[in-house]
Amino acid sequence: MRTTDIKRLAAFWLACLGALLTPIAALAQTGGQPANGDAPPSSQAQLTLDDLRTFTDVFNQVRRNYVEGADDKTLLESAIRGMLSELDPHSSYISGEAYRDIRDSSEGRYEGIGVDVEPRRDRIEVIGVIDDSPADQAGIEPGDSIIAIDGQPLEGLELDDAIDSLLGEAGTTVDLVVVTSEDEERRVTVPRAVLQIPTMTFRQLEGSWGYSRINAFHRDSARDLKKKLDSVKADGIDLRGLVIDLRNNPGGVLQGAVEMADGFLDEGVIVTTRGRNSAMQMEFEAHPGQWLADVPLVLLVDRGTASASEVLAGALQDHGRAVLVGERTFGKGSVQSVLPLRNGAGIKLTTARYYTPSGRSIQAQGIRPDVVYEGGGVANPKRGRVREADLERHLGRDSGAAEQTSENAAAAPSRDYLAEALEVLEEADILVKGPDAADQPPGVGPP
Repeated sequence: MRTTDIKRLAAFWLACLGALLTPIAALAQTGGQPANGDAPPSSQAQLTLDDLRTFTDVFNQVRRNYVEGADDKTLLESAIRGMLSELDPHSSYISGEAYRDIRDSSEGRYEGIGVDVEPRRDRIEVIGVIDDSPADQAGIEPGDSIIAIDGQPLEGLELDDAIDSLLGEAGTTVDLVVVTSEDEERRVTVPRAVLQIPTMTFRQLEGSWGYSRINAFHRDSARDLKKKLDSVKADGIDLRGLVIDLRNNPGGVLQGAVEMADGFLDEGVIVTTRGRNSAMQMEFEAHPGQWLADVPLVLLVDRGTASASEVLAGALQDHGRAVLVGERTFGKGSVQSVLPLRNGAGIKLTTARYYTPSGRSIQAQGIRPDVVYEGGGVANPKRGRVREADLERHLGRDSGAAEQTSENAAAAPSRDYLAEALEVLEEADILVKGPDAADQPPGVGPP
């Protein structure tokens, strides 16, 4: 039996253990009655002591008879990882060290090689690369796949552990075997460094148009953009329009996207979240006061526009505050919560779906742009072609959510300016060459 088979089997029985202990604990506290008058657990949770004994039997059989042997802690962690990985593509176990690094990540800094990755079957797919990072300098590109780390092939390994091994103390190196999007295999040694994830870039284009590239959302994303807009105004420049480039933006901290949407709206719902836990029933609303009131907004989106960036796009589209240009977005309409464990580690668990102001769930469907740009350059040609709906065990769309129609979205602002905006973007090579070319001239790091 392969190691992965054992992990999956252990994961199943650990899930049974958790499902069994929860109703037992609840009944013990209420003298045998469901707590708070709640309905009895569903039939899926009606496990017997024999089920619990079966898990114990499997655990002991592995301890005693597996050919290579494994310590109890490793088996238990493998069971936990397996249980979470079977739920959906975004739920996972977080080791103690990785959990301590989460705060740094939310503030946009960490020690690593500078890649955004997702686990795929026996390999790690590179989703994004931070400009001028060690990975970028080593020639690693979105769409590449990592198949071995430090001489260890990833086939049959726990990919979450493998991803963690890309992180590490600045100054150390990691040896990778990378398969390019053209199926060429190459070996590369990449140093780790302290990286400040670039939140955004901003520049003024011809014709008094502003252009902001948002790479990912962090806690300070909205504040950083507001500073740029205030600086332009202080220089006596009145922007005729603003382009926000969300192409290949994988999301990040939801708060950053909500605050940015609030900046461009005076009132109304920005996003709502709905989950089984009442704590996940939330609604975020805009406050009075608007950045660049009456100034046209254009949002560039593509299949790499995901999660928090889709929250911003959906909010501004539904309120008619911006015109979306590009291609249908990734379709990650779920919320992940990072929950602490008593051993200092944590879990990233999908706890809710989010909905745009008009009630749309974009889970596994994405957001359709107002204008499909067919110039061939909106999507980064190096970006993989995968969307949320292509991932194994992805959450389905909420069947009760609204569809994207003209009836449930506010009327878009006048598009008289749109042809001019696209012409300016084409002249700046932003649409033709994609966001990488827009952010920096050749050989120059990000500003």
